[in-house]
Amino acid sequence: MSETNTRATVESPQSPQLKPLSNCDLAAQLLESYRSDDLYMVRNRELPSPHEVALVVNLIRELLLPGSTGASQPTASLLHSFVEGQLATLRVKLSQQLCRGLLYSWPQAQPDCCACESQASHMADLFLNALPELRRLVILDVRAAYDGDPAARRVDEVVFSYPGVRAVTVYRLAHALWLLGAQVVPRMMTEQAHADTGIDIHPGAEIGESFFIDHGTGVVIGETTRIGNRVRIYQGVTLGALSLPRGTARQQSGRKRHPTIEDDVIIYANATILGGETVIGQGAIVGGNTWVTESVPSKSRVSNPCR
Repeated sequence: MSETNTRATVESPQSPQLKPLSNCDLAAQLLESYRSDDLYMVRNRELPSPHEVALVVNLIRELLLPGSTGASQPTASLLHSFVEGQLATLRVKLSQQLCRGLLYSWPQAQPDCCACESQASHMADLFLNALPELRRLVILDVRAAYDGDPAARRVDEVVFSYPGVRAVTVYRLAHALWLLGAQVVPRMMTEQAHADTGIDIHPGAEIGESFFIDHGTGVVIGETTRIGNRVRIYQGVTLGALSLPRGTARQQSGRKRHPTIEDDVIIYANATILGGETVIGQGAIVGGNTWVTESVPSKSRVSNPCR
């Protein structure tokens, strides 16, 4: 539509003449809508802060892969003190956000809930204890990306610039917290990575060692997906659930809805694999643009019949 036609439509005498509502009236209507549904409830408490959660992720990434976030590094003589200080900051920030997440998840808890603070602090302690193991897993993912892509010139290039490595690293952190019982903060972590990289990995998914997502844009990995070791997938791959009849989705919560991918599988671009009973056997290759809703035997190949 041209600018002239747009202006004519807006200024048409037939357009209804709207009377602006006062801020008082608008506020009253919004407050009434808050009370009339359960989609969002004002609970007199602070929710986890997206900004603070992003800071927590960057702190952890910097501890696992020094320099990966662009932060300046101290001299060797100060490195131990620097890392110790970063850990102290991380412990406080992570505990605060986990506590907010627990308060949100437990509507019966009071805003000054001591049990929530204690639980959050314990979660943060367990998570920090797991950092050496998380770093081992992340390094294996980095090595898998470097070894699997001849375009990579150096390992640090993979760390700094590959969206798949970044998304999988954040998934590792979120999954560790998910296993400790956190829910809100891990979801925020992976959704922030999704926004940054175009790769959507649910923190509840189980992913083995040396996982590589090449290119990555448009990859979706659902909550109950299980992925073995040394798996490689390409852009546009969906590991999802079969569509459910309207109104039955909540009944499926907690059930295995997404596929299982065994060790050493390669899944090429834009393949879609659906269903909780679908298993892609060890060493299988799934070709690009394929639609898979049945299990695939080990060491076999599945390709688009049009090719």
